[in-house]
Amino acid sequence: MTILATICARGGSKGVPRKNIRMIAGKPLIAHTIEQARACGLFSAIGLTSDDHEILEIARNFGVEYVVERPSELATDGAPKLPAIRHCVEAMEVHVGRATIVIDLDPTSPLRALGDITGALRLLQETRCSNVITGCRSRRSPYFNLVELTPSGEVELVKHAQPPIRRRQDAPTTFDMNASIYVWHRDELFASDDVIRSGTRLFEMPESRSHDIDTELDFQIVELLLMAQSS
Repeated sequence: MTILATICARGGSKGVPRKNIRMIAGKPLIAHTIEQARACGLFSAIGLTSDDHEILEIARNFGVEYVVERPSELATDGAPKLPAIRHCVEAMEVHVGRATIVIDLDPTSPLRALGDITGALRLLQETRCSNVITGCRSRRSPYFNLVELTPSGEVELVKHAQPPIRRRQDAPTTFDMNASIYVWHRDELFASDDVIRSGTRLFEMPESRSHDIDTELDFQIVELLLMAQSS
């Protein structure tokens, strides 16, 4: 069985400039995910894809076997992630042969534990589902206190239930995707452009390991949690 790890790290970032190589808890952000991939012992090969030469060089220095230069059309602000993962996989397969399973680890979600990676893989294998995403229980419920504005400017719940739900405890359990780990059978990765599709399963992670860095505040929170993990 050939299990490949992919790490996607664009050079551009509007919310937190250069976040993928910004120092956090003593090392560049991408280094935390690279070290997790190497430490978990699952992968036949690890690849990192980027449009940024500095990111690629840092990845080499931290032991990534395959650094893949991403085409510019796959690195724009509006480019979806799946084509970049596929491009990375195909570049790696030239050297290691056809993948069986692909696991993408997002560098902006570095709080994951090694057991989260192995657990998400186990869920894919045991349930024979199409793919696995990760998430944590949501703090806001679309049935109770998550709202949206209508075209007229009024407020309504995102999701309605009948009869209406009066207590949050009575609402169905919902999850926030945490962008940490994505697992596919290789053929499923190339079969659809949708991350959530028929047969998708969710591996639950705790909120403490589910922070994703999109803003400066996120960066500060994640750094505090990383420092706590290492203490």
